[in-house]
Amino acid sequence: MATEIKAPTFPESVADGIVATWHKQPGEACSRDELLCDIETDKVVLEVLAPADGVVKEIVKNQDDVVLSGEVIAIYEEGAAASAPVAATASAAPEVAATAEGEDPILSPAARKIAEEKGIDPAAIAGTGKGGRVTKEDVVRHAEAKPAAAAVAAPAVAASSAPQVEATTPVFAGERVEKRVPMTRLRARVAQRLVEAQQTAAMLTTFNEVNMKPVMELRARYKDQFEKRHGVRLGFMSFFVKACTEALRRQPSVNASIDGNDIVYHGYQDVGVAVSSDRGLVVPVLRNAEDMSLADVEAKIREYGKKAQGGKLGIEDMTGGTFTISNGGVFGSLLSTPILNPPQSAILGMHKIQERPMAVNGQVEILPMMNLALSYDHRLLDGKEAVTFLCTIKELLEDPARILLEV
Repeated sequence: MATEIKAPTFPESVADGIVATWHKQPGEACSRDELLCDIETDKVVLEVLAPADGVVKEIVKNQDDVVLSGEVIAIYEEGAAASAPVAATASAAPEVAATAEGEDPILSPAARKIAEEKGIDPAAIAGTGKGGRVTKEDVVRHAEAKPAAAAVAAPAVAASSAPQVEATTPVFAGERVEKRVPMTRLRARVAQRLVEAQQTAAMLTTFNEVNMKPVMELRARYKDQFEKRHGVRLGFMSFFVKACTEALRRQPSVNASIDGNDIVYHGYQDVGVAVSSDRGLVVPVLRNAEDMSLADVEAKIREYGKKAQGGKLGIEDMTGGTFTISNGGVFGSLLSTPILNPPQSAILGMHKIQERPMAVNGQVEILPMMNLALSYDHRLLDGKEAVTFLCTIKELLEDPARILLEV
């Protein structure tokens, strides 16, 4: 029985998507809930799964085609058996062609893309797919097992694409190597929103510094008991989230946003945590962060981190948010001016913890200090409110007991 495979229903904020990768080709057998293709939107990558055991009969929307919500992308034959050699389309033939002895292994389009990005030699990967095909999961598993194995790209890949500038790639004298790749929809959308934020908001940044010694001592004292009790590691981000929720409670305007000529004050605190992924910067949201414990925050951030790296974040995970925290310190940044995440009115930038000589009660002490940056929309927030908010975070972190006591 032939069945139409349709694109998922997109939320109102997503107009359309692009077919990123077909994991199955016409004639290939599929199991129920097996991944057929990825559709990339300007927010997330959506997966289309097989409705039942059967065969992909026809691909209606090829790779890189634009699709609308609910649009037919393929015809699926339920209960059918795979044809002998896979009858691939002309556009897909180079990817699924059978290989002779001595040639490169068969790679799915998604697997080949990941292998190119991570610089992995496909010949070194053991394929677990049909006929020895190397799947996306095989490449990811190989990369995780041997993260240091930045192998030379396969000869077939090098011949079909522009040469990559790598330490292992021979570059002849005078050769000027370039590579042009299309920008993903997610990165293009992030770029558009960042430019819009700078063009539409009266953005200003105020700075302060915080002594991280009290938090570090508290964490060192209880981290083993915390992990044993809650099953998750105690990090610094949970302290910052709780400090921010308390500071937001005291300064409601920082938690507000501008909508036309109106100011919207939110009676809840949904804190977004910026996470870096292979596809670009994403900001999953901790909903009702004011009601979450330190363990809840750490567990949710860990869950979001795994989803981001695996491309599994859903649109519902990133929708909304009243305030954002960005941690550039994990990459070694000492100071930065974070850009607002519209329509929010403020964003906190964390940075690297570095020991510095500080004057304490007339004496010089070496303390672990962190620079904090608060970028805010001056149309809504005055300097007094922004500086008071940042000083509140500093005070709470330098005396963590105040977070629990709410004083």
